[in-house]
Amino acid sequence: MQRSILRGFITYASLNAAGMLGLSCYILADTFFVSLALGAEGLAALNLAIPIYSFLNGSGLMVGMGGATKYAIQKSQGDHAGADRTFTHACCLAGALAVLFVLAGIFFPGTIVALFGGEGAVYTMSRTYLRVLLLFAPAFLANNLLLCFVRNDGAPQLAMAAMLTGSFSNVVLDWVFLFPCGMGIFGAVFATGLAPLISILVLSPHFFRRKNQFHLTRCPLEGKRAAGILSSGAPSLVTEVSSGVVMIVFNSILLSQAGNVGVAAYGVIANLSLVVLSLYTGIAQGIQPIISRSHGVGDRAAVRATLRYALVTVLALSLLLYTIIFFGASPIASIFNSEGDPVLQRIAAWGLKLYFLACPFAGCNIVLAQYFTAREQPRPAQAISLLRGFFLIVPLAFLFSWLGGLAGTWCAFPAAEALVAALGLWLLLAGAKKEGAL
Repeated sequence: MQRSILRGFITYASLNAAGMLGLSCYILADTFFVSLALGAEGLAALNLAIPIYSFLNGSGLMVGMGGATKYAIQKSQGDHAGADRTFTHACCLAGALAVLFVLAGIFFPGTIVALFGGEGAVYTMSRTYLRVLLLFAPAFLANNLLLCFVRNDGAPQLAMAAMLTGSFSNVVLDWVFLFPCGMGIFGAVFATGLAPLISILVLSPHFFRRKNQFHLTRCPLEGKRAAGILSSGAPSLVTEVSSGVVMIVFNSILLSQAGNVGVAAYGVIANLSLVVLSLYTGIAQGIQPIISRSHGVGDRAAVRATLRYALVTVLALSLLLYTIIFFGASPIASIFNSEGDPVLQRIAAWGLKLYFLACPFAGCNIVLAQYFTAREQPRPAQAISLLRGFFLIVPLAFLFSWLGGLAGTWCAFPAAEALVAALGLWLLLAGAKKEGAL
């Protein structure tokens, strides 16, 4: 029994973590190639646009994860008609969100960039990036939705293949559009926008060969079902958006502390953070199908074992990652410092060592939020996600920057994650005690 649970955990978590790692190459590849082609101004422009990417990606995950969680539970209970209605409602929600994002891309990209503090050449490049990114919103939303449902439909290998293919195609197209074609910032975002379309093509055999067990069905729109999808998926949105919120707050603080060089230095840290957090998110999303199915049939032992494997994995991974970042901080910073700016190098290398103290706490928080979501317990999941994404990190960032300058700014993130992790573990233990598991 335990071996079967462990084997399922390794399969789903490893495949999804690999896929999420590849997915994070969207922005990391942009950062690397933009820094080479367009220098510090291009890096700053990209950094201003990334929070909107986080919100766009998070919206797709909200609908996808919320819908797929309910789909997996209904499917495990034999309610196939209800599972189809859930998929249909998730598609309608994704379509409505896509319209809103496209309208924002057509009419408001400049306004959004100006609100984030973009000026001069940085403003112009960031506005272009944001407009094209939002026009590709339907592709991003559809891709995230289908990935979540295909993974919960017993095809985690295909989901991983789609994620990796889309991401690697983005890396290749980034280089082609920026260097041989000389397309500038437009080339970088165009490559990013094409990636989800390529991912959807990889997923398409699941439907053409009729392997999918979820289908669109004609049914009345139910407000309660739609609200349930959004409620279950909200922690996934907050987890993604929190990266964007942290970036907005830190950009504002660093702009006043160290100018554009500080923002560019944070661009290095923030983009590496996206990669690290994507690994944790991959593990968390990987355990969701297992926990949802086990919860649906009342198998508490499998639920507890899967969570235990996930927490041990993220703690071990955190130790490895922080060791690499601590001893490799200077080489990592230099990769993105194409102009050899000594101030940028010093700020980024110093920031990497302090900022990533958050690794073990952030990993536990992401896993715990997904655990509660997978069991249809949205309130503790939302509490964890909202605290780490908004209600703690924002005031702590301003407080710590006021108390400790740049060092305080970098330490705000690990402090917030540590406090939320303490709350998350308390919620977990309280829930286990209530169920009689302790």
